[in-house]
Amino acid sequence: MRGKVKKLNLNQLARDAETPEEDKLIKYIMERGKKNLAKKIVRETLKKISEETKTPGVEIFKEAIKNTSPQVEVRSRRVGGANYQVPYEVRPERQLYLSLKWIIDSAKAKKGSPMADRLAKEIILASKGEGEAVKKRENTHKMAEANRAFAHFGWVGRNKK
Repeated sequence: MRGKVKKLNLNQLARDAETPEEDKLIKYIMERGKKNLAKKIVRETLKKISEETKTPGVEIFKEAIKNTSPQVEVRSRRVGGANYQVPYEVRPERQLYLSLKWIIDSAKAKKGSPMADRLAKEIILASKGEGEAVKKRENTHKMAEANRAFAHFGWVGRNKK
């Protein structure tokens, strides 16, 4: 028999993280278990953001997350031998994940400067409603809007017993 599932404690943050979002950013940036390097990158990023914008880096970071979080996304669903792109609402945890993923991916795509600089620029742009991560969100919303006619397929096959 399977053991009990351990509850995830979201209140337990990394020592340097001020908010849960910042903690998640550190974890998503981390590669090959190098958490200290990820913390250093995030710390430098927030410092550069606050220097450039003259407001606390965490506030700009939260604004960027809000501007890049998708409300709906499309998932492929097979109905009657055909595949449809069905729009679904996005859960808050997934919104945060996608938002941070898009910000990090767009920062990684720009080469030539340190990661902290690229990440700071992308977060500042996202907080203003610009940048690659915001474009990605808009494209996701456009796809969901275009496939709105198939929204009723989202409930097909649910609650089967």
